[in-house]
Amino acid sequence: MAVIGYGPTGVTAANLLGALGLRVVVLERDAEIYSRARAISTDEEVIRIWQRIGLADRLKEDMLAERPLDFVDARGRTFLSACPAPRGHGHPPQMFLYQPALEQVLRDGVDRYPRVEILLRHECLRLRQDADGVELTVVGTADDSVRRIRARYVIAADGGSSLTRAQLNIGYEGKTYEDRWVVIDTEMLKPWPDHDRLRFRCDPARPAVDCPTPLGHHRWEFPILPGDDEAYLTTDDAIYSMVAKYGIDRDQIRILRATVYSHHVRFAARFRAGRVFLAGDAAHAMPPWIGQGMAAGVRDAANLCWKLAAVLRGELPETVLDSYETERKPHVKEITRRAVFTGKLITERRLTVARIRDTTLHALRRASALSGRLVDAHWIPVARYAKGFLARPRTKASGRQIPQPWVTGPDGARVRLDDVLGGRWLLLHGGRSAPQPAWDRPGVPSLTVLPAGSRPAEGAVVDSDGVLLAWMAAHRAATLALRPDAYVYAAAGRGVPLPPPPAGFAPAPHATASTSS
Repeated sequence: MAVIGYGPTGVTAANLLGALGLRVVVLERDAEIYSRARAISTDEEVIRIWQRIGLADRLKEDMLAERPLDFVDARGRTFLSACPAPRGHGHPPQMFLYQPALEQVLRDGVDRYPRVEILLRHECLRLRQDADGVELTVVGTADDSVRRIRARYVIAADGGSSLTRAQLNIGYEGKTYEDRWVVIDTEMLKPWPDHDRLRFRCDPARPAVDCPTPLGHHRWEFPILPGDDEAYLTTDDAIYSMVAKYGIDRDQIRILRATVYSHHVRFAARFRAGRVFLAGDAAHAMPPWIGQGMAAGVRDAANLCWKLAAVLRGELPETVLDSYETERKPHVKEITRRAVFTGKLITERRLTVARIRDTTLHALRRASALSGRLVDAHWIPVARYAKGFLARPRTKASGRQIPQPWVTGPDGARVRLDDVLGGRWLLLHGGRSAPQPAWDRPGVPSLTVLPAGSRPAEGAVVDSDGVLLAWMAAHRAATLALRPDAYVYAAAGRGVPLPPPPAGFAPAPHATASTSS
């Protein structure tokens, strides 16, 4: 395997593939972690992915959890406020992060895997595919050395300006927004009231994003308006002037860097070209309003890596790889649509429309439950695969990721569910397990879910918080066939056999991985 790019998507892929025991080479043109903090938040499903590689709890040490978000009008009054609702993944629903620190932890995690080789200051200049693999022509930018590397498959996570995508002649269609934004990272020297709240300052005169980031940092973002001097807006004097409007004095922050960005909405025409797969910004770009750009790339890696491992091990036919784009692209498009909607709400410049927005949402805010539902309805959509690598006939549970509550394991210890599932194919039974000969023959293990209050038992978990059995009942499923990513491949009611495993299914026996984090 080869991974091109060592940002959040590439380093997540390197960890996932390393944990699966694959031999991997990673190519990264830069010598160091990119110093500018681009992503500022992530969500519980992404933390759940990092849990699989044993890094979730370490990463959360450097994050801010469960901070409220406010939409604020020109007079500083909050007209919409909420905390994103939990989706059942077992971690806080939204967490703020400092990207350079996060990437360092993920890179340190890769060091655990001796079969993963990292080549910094190396760039792939050419790809050539044949029936057996991909030949990469790689140049070392430090010494102009040239080498050729063979890989069975390639994940291209080399960003929005992906050279790999260009070599493959894959279109990257969409739009770039006219407004450019100054993104300012600061060190917080003296805290101010409510410095740990995310505020979208919806001022028609100049909107702003006012965002807490951990480890003593704070992020500000301001648009460059018609007539502005772009170079001046990145100077300290201009920045201090803009933040002074919100009561921030020069002695409260130290400006670390200011960079100008454009916002994009773009999608690659296809995510796969033979043995090469685009992931992260190489496959799609979205505006930053709901903090999902990095998260989308991590989800790409999580969807793709277990499938690649299964094909390389001979557990599944290569056709399973076609499901990567089928499953990921609709979800990315829906997230992008919501990001665009939120951005329009924040950046409305027409005074009349802004007044209507403020008045209407002020009224809705009085009904706090409705206000929270409004935000959640346009925040991060639950990933459910309507099409893809799923059994037929489809059921209510098909294509959904099961929740991850805390459960009591066979040894009586309280653990997160995924640490018991172990990233493998598995049958989950809600009560007494019924024979499933089509799944038993290839040796797929089973796990029984016992109700809260039951005694721990071998081959079972106790649903201590009453979440799993309730979810299965709500989805009319007594037995689930789970993929290694904890998505439901197939489901059946009580006394009904599951649909058979996929064609060509030959899972290799392996012990449950230790993924505690």
